Amino acid sequence: MARKKTPTKTAAAKSKAAAKDAADAAEIVAKLDPAELPEESVYLGQSVKPEFILLKLANRHGLITGATGTGKTVTLQGLAESFSTAGVPVFCADVKGDLSGVAEMGVAKGWIEERAELIGYDVEFSAHPVIFWDLFGEQGHPIRTTVTELGPLLLSRLMDLSEAQEGVLNIAFKIADDEKLPLLDLKDLQSLLEDLAARADTLTTKYGNITKPRSRIQRSLLVLEQQGGQHFFGEPALKIDDLMRTSPDGAGYISVLVADKLMQSPRLYATFLLFLMSEMFEELPEVGDPEKPKLVFFFDEAHLLFRDAPKALLEKVEQVVRLIRSKGVGVYFVTQNPMDVPDTVSRQLGNRVQHALRAFSPLEQKAVKAAATTFRANPAFDTEKTIMELGIGEALVSSLDRKGQPTMVERTYVKPPSSQVGPLTAAERKAVIKKSPVAGEYDEVVDRNSAHEILQERTKARAAEAAEAEASGGKTAARKSAGGSRSDGFWTTLGKSIARSVVPMATRVLEDAIKRNALGGISRKR
Repeated sequence: MARKKTPTKTAAAKSKAAAKDAADAAEIVAKLDPAELPEESVYLGQSVKPEFILLKLANRHGLITGATGTGKTVTLQGLAESFSTAGVPVFCADVKGDLSGVAEMGVAKGWIEERAELIGYDVEFSAHPVIFWDLFGEQGHPIRTTVTELGPLLLSRLMDLSEAQEGVLNIAFKIADDEKLPLLDLKDLQSLLEDLAARADTLTTKYGNITKPRSRIQRSLLVLEQQGGQHFFGEPALKIDDLMRTSPDGAGYISVLVADKLMQSPRLYATFLLFLMSEMFEELPEVGDPEKPKLVFFFDEAHLLFRDAPKALLEKVEQVVRLIRSKGVGVYFVTQNPMDVPDTVSRQLGNRVQHALRAFSPLEQKAVKAAATTFRANPAFDTEKTIMELGIGEALVSSLDRKGQPTMVERTYVKPPSSQVGPLTAAERKAVIKKSPVAGEYDEVVDRNSAHEILQERTKARAAEAAEAEASGGKTAARKSAGGSRSDGFWTTLGKSIARSVVPMATRVLEDAIKRNALGGISRKR
């Protein structure tokens, strides 16, 4: 019996379905009227009105979430372009290699033209100024920091140390500070830990037992080195100002961190990005609320930052996110699930873009509900239901209005990017790196005198002192031996001298006594 063939959609049926989708979209989207778009804003996309982020409130941070394949990367690329065009420098991580295309002019594609026509958006294809960075120095400028700048808290997080081991690491940093030992790279820290082991007896009295935790730290350092950590630590260290450059025509540079290889060491990736945020917080001056941000920072795969994070680290993240706003920096977390971001951080994120979520399991259903509750409800539709109905390139959007209040959530078609969608070729990337404004500044490693070299000199000096002491000890023993012989000779000589003086005297006394006795006897006889 022949199997019955499953009927396939005819071209007419496909066309009819596409027409229906377009009609449905037309009901929820209006054509863009440029007059409705505020001048000092970045355009996100189109709902029943233009959706945008006011530049003055872009430092109120944001969140971009959605399941894999729903359009998060295109949304991120479009936002990075818009901020750059507005003169705002951008930092973002290129996890999949797709974002490198932002350095090349885009070309018309079917879906780009359809999206642009749907929302009435005129795409002006253009390239944007880009600086490629790479912790491994392979596909971008090397990016480094010193062990001291990273600090014991983040280094402990990077090596997954216990509380006791973190305590020993804090002791090591304190001793390095007290004894003026610069900790620049991993070998500096390794040498310091070896030195602590050599002085464990004297240090234990003051700091407690450091021997066992120190051994665990040294093993963790070896693992970190094998994962490529040695490329991260050293000089010249990254200058934050190089992430905040603008081109001669006033566009903000987009700093793209090459992260496809880095993602194989997710803890290193998350620690590095947190370090960057912390450095900005420490170094940048207070500016309050500027007319536009000094930098917009996109933290892709944000769940890696918060996964299994200790309380001290979460508190630091919350502090940085809460206070870095006044430094003029906007932080935008990009992740799949809105529940990846803790409530203490999530409540600091004012601008939100929610792509589709899938809800096949109870946990996923909980995530959808949680995402829906973070928006200001719109009576026109059910937010929770709509999240699961969104198509590729659609999102629920809520930003801050001029009063700093969240706008009502709207179902939005995200604008297409103006740059190339997809990665650059190796030759194109090399050309961008060659003409970069930081070309040559970070390429060569500088290995100046630091803790490793200083402690080596100390070890040599101690060895020399020990050898000299040992040699001096032998001479002292010989002198003591020679001194004993001289002492014996002295007493012998003295005894002989006494004998020479006393014996003759005694002899004379005895002779005189005998003579007197003899004379006395003669007299008595007479």
